[in-house]
Amino acid sequence: MLTRFLSFDERLEQVIQSAINALLEAQHSDGHWLFELEADATISSEYVLMVHYLGELPNSILEEKIGVYLRRIQGKHGGWPLFHDGDFDMSASVKAYFALKMIGDPLDAPHMKHARDAILAHGGAAKSNVFTRILLALYGILDWRAVPIMPVEIMLLPSWFPFHLSKISYWARTVIVPLLVLQVYQPRARNPRGIGIDEIFIGLPSDVDSISKAAHQSQGWFSFFSTIDTLLRKFDPYFPKKLRQNAINAAVRFVEERLNGEEGLGAIFLAMVNSVLMYDVLGYPPEHPHRAIARKSIDKLLVIHDDEAYCQPCLSPVWDTALTAHALLETGESHAIEHAAKGLDWLLPLQILDTRGDWVSRRANVRPGGWAFQFSNPHYPDVDDTAVVAMAMDRVEKLQVRNHYRNAIDRACEWVIGMQSHNGGWGAFEAENTYLYLNNIPFSDHGSLLDPPTVDVSARCLSMLAQLSSTPQRRAAALRAKCYLLANQEDDGSWYGRWGINYIYGTWSTLSGLHAAGIKMDALAICRAAHWLRSTQNSDGSWGEDGDSYKINYHGHEPSTGTVSQTAWALLGLMAAGCEHDEAVKRGIEYLLNTQNNKGLWDEALFTATGFPRVFYLRYHGYCKFFPLWALARYRNLSKSTTAINSANPCS
Repeated sequence: MLTRFLSFDERLEQVIQSAINALLEAQHSDGHWLFELEADATISSEYVLMVHYLGELPNSILEEKIGVYLRRIQGKHGGWPLFHDGDFDMSASVKAYFALKMIGDPLDAPHMKHARDAILAHGGAAKSNVFTRILLALYGILDWRAVPIMPVEIMLLPSWFPFHLSKISYWARTVIVPLLVLQVYQPRARNPRGIGIDEIFIGLPSDVDSISKAAHQSQGWFSFFSTIDTLLRKFDPYFPKKLRQNAINAAVRFVEERLNGEEGLGAIFLAMVNSVLMYDVLGYPPEHPHRAIARKSIDKLLVIHDDEAYCQPCLSPVWDTALTAHALLETGESHAIEHAAKGLDWLLPLQILDTRGDWVSRRANVRPGGWAFQFSNPHYPDVDDTAVVAMAMDRVEKLQVRNHYRNAIDRACEWVIGMQSHNGGWGAFEAENTYLYLNNIPFSDHGSLLDPPTVDVSARCLSMLAQLSSTPQRRAAALRAKCYLLANQEDDGSWYGRWGINYIYGTWSTLSGLHAAGIKMDALAICRAAHWLRSTQNSDGSWGEDGDSYKINYHGHEPSTGTVSQTAWALLGLMAAGCEHDEAVKRGIEYLLNTQNNKGLWDEALFTATGFPRVFYLRYHGYCKFFPLWALARYRNLSKSTTAINSANPCS
């Protein structure tokens, strides 16, 4: 049937049904959904360089496919960006250039010359960040003095000490611990092909010295910590050998306790790689069970297509399954609900009920009850996934009038409440992880050493608390969360989004939470947020925002190419604000209807998610598949339930 002959309502229905069918086809036989998770060039480049560091026999077919991928995502500026169509980034460019040279790309190839010229024009590889410097030091390209020192004796520090592993985020902790051992031994890559990259330095690589202050860092704090770095470097050779060995042993125990089978340490790429390199430098042979399984976990992150391949930073089955379930539940279609329930049945045994993970350092009396982001990561459940899963399970119970998930929901809610920070908000993996001075240490040039409470995660928790049956404890936690969210609204009416780009994501999340909590639609905060969303809509009806919105000197929304996921967020936010009859919503719905592909889903090349603001961005391949369906189904539901324009509409 040709869509141009259909009415608006018929087109809406057809698009929704097509999307449902496509998502059901994407479901795995056991019930879960898993979509690709793509980062910038650094992860794939580091995979190639890890293979050559270890002296493994490289898979030439795989390497060529990774090479095809790296060449495709090279920017017009010659370097590699942190997100699709983004500006030149030095560290991503250095790693991609190094990996392509390692793969065998000739120096006189046009793309290599273009990259080399771009790197040199931006100051050369000496301008790389800490993690790139560590990689180059492991390859013997840089001296270790170019890397901030992190003594392995950190493992033995008491919890009251200003720097302690419990005071930093889970991702920093799992990356740093095996790295501490590497810094003791300062190993050198095998590098059988003898590849170097001196040609992308201005001057000699051996002359590169300590790292400069990052833009987010305070000059006073940075100078203080740089002095400590200098002193530690001076006295490092004199640390007692027995103390050092005890610290190394403690680091190895930490890794082994959290090795996590084939899912890997922390279930994130860099921690997994560092664990393999740690075992290597300690003399564990490749066939040793710990090293072998750690190495195997990394290959599970590879995405290999017919013509190209890349490496993912991690896997996202719990997140993908829970959010897809929400989109299907929103449709109200019986077969969609059944498939969503099958996904939640798959999630049920993944709830972490016995492992008291690292989060207990500040919540010792809280019972476990969360879900992790990945297939398995028992030491590191996250609040955001847990709230989303619990809400989906509750929706299924109400739709199917059953209590299949009630115990799981209650345990999840108990854990989430227990993880609430004193200011009323929630971090993703930690409570009270607010030692902000630590972002000024030289190692933290990325500015993401911590996991403080954020608006988007907190809004999801408020949504959960408001949706579930009420108890005094839940009401008290919800009230504190509501106050936290209202206190953190930006001057322009938006809310900051930590884990999705950016203010569109944060504003949608918060409006959904406040709506669930019963905030009146004509409240000032709601009206201001709705006005901001309307003001940022593109002329084609879409919404868009890119990673530049995280810049330190942010002065307000800048127009950006629209994406279907961000358009869906904006629409869900406006509908939560009571604006379902607004012209902006109708135009946004039209945009989604007009952009569905012939497979029943949507395409999206741009990155709309955040690993670390200003440093690391993500493209969830599932976002453009389930969020548009969620928004369209919500719009259809509201259109059916209300036929007249609400005179109290804050958008009118």
